[in-house]
Amino acid sequence: MIEAFWGVAAMLGLSFLRLPIAFSLALVGFFGFAHLTSTSAALSMIASVTHESGMSYTLSVIPLFVLMGSFVTRAGLSRELYAASHAFLGHRRGGLAMATIVACGGFSAICGSSLATAATMSKVAIPSMREYGYADTLAAGSVAAGGTLGILLPPSVILIIYGFLTETSIGALFAAGVIPGLLAVMLYIAAIAVMIRIDPTLGPQSEASDARARLRALLRVWQVLVLFVLVMGGIYGGVFTPTEAAGVGAFGAFIFVILRAKPDMALLRAVLRDAAETTAMLFSVVIGAMIFSNFISISGVTGALSDTVQALQWSPAMVLAVIIAFYIVLGAVLETMSMVLLTVPVIYPIVAGLGYDLVWFGIIVVVVTEVSLITPPIGMNVFVLRSILPDIRMATIFRGVFPFVLADIVRLALLTLFPTLSLFLPHLFAL
Repeated sequence: MIEAFWGVAAMLGLSFLRLPIAFSLALVGFFGFAHLTSTSAALSMIASVTHESGMSYTLSVIPLFVLMGSFVTRAGLSRELYAASHAFLGHRRGGLAMATIVACGGFSAICGSSLATAATMSKVAIPSMREYGYADTLAAGSVAAGGTLGILLPPSVILIIYGFLTETSIGALFAAGVIPGLLAVMLYIAAIAVMIRIDPTLGPQSEASDARARLRALLRVWQVLVLFVLVMGGIYGGVFTPTEAAGVGAFGAFIFVILRAKPDMALLRAVLRDAAETTAMLFSVVIGAMIFSNFISISGVTGALSDTVQALQWSPAMVLAVIIAFYIVLGAVLETMSMVLLTVPVIYPIVAGLGYDLVWFGIIVVVVTEVSLITPPIGMNVFVLRSILPDIRMATIFRGVFPFVLADIVRLALLTLFPTLSLFLPHLFAL
């Protein structure tokens, strides 16, 4: 088992030396596996993992949802989503920040990526909030926090990866993410309301929209509603598998691009290039993580951890609390995808052995990793905003996200204490 701990230390060391996480995982996994078996066995393992991951039907959903998200971004639907949210909430104090959260939730529901949501909405929402005199702390904090919804609201790439690692139904995971995602939107809006009550200068009021303007704004986002109902309704209604739904969604998003943007070959090449680069990055990390996971598995660390848990005779609730605390600490030094790929193969057998539902635990893992997207020192959404808005200091952004971190802790507590919040829809749809 000691080899596993040295392997984790080596992997973290290589990552801190700025070697891409995919290569850190693969190198340590290969040499660790070769040390415990043989070089020829390690080479065979790499070939097997690469082939099986590339040919996996479950993972084929990733490039299709990524392509759908790329088409949606190019179609400019984010602006209409923000305009519709602004029409209903903009007249309140802090209303533009609230509208940003709602727009992020809507964009996440057809994008599936937190970083893409944060990057896109920062270009749309922050200039508008600055125009109306919003403080940079609230403007940047609302975009960074709203962006985290991309890994929870379906279609979520992280939930797909979790389902692949634990052999859990992706349809059930997608359904389980809906209510926690909506709860996040409500708690984030509540956090904004509290911030405005404490300091009204953070978010002034803007002009109110009349009923006609609100109706026009809603009509402009019909494509988003159609796409979401088509994809998610098809999955929950049993019409499509998640992979088929991803294909339908990608095609539907392509049609909307044609209708809205009248694309030329340059735009289509850019969309396909973006989708290919993102897919290649994701699959590289997945393959590296599977190689590292195989090394961890044969080192015996999973069995040793299970034996330790049994020997300690802790209650299942106490073990779960330790796991959640471990994830929160780990999220401060690892980015989201790496954290999930590294830990889930080791921890989920322990969680399943304690009798917990793996669909519910998947939502808990994603919510905890959401927190890591906006907490120092490795808050990826914060770094995305900093790269797009270099005139806003990192400390300002972290100060702005702090109230949203508190809202996330409240949500994590509610989801842990009341698993029905996550499991109601999967049970309703018999997924």
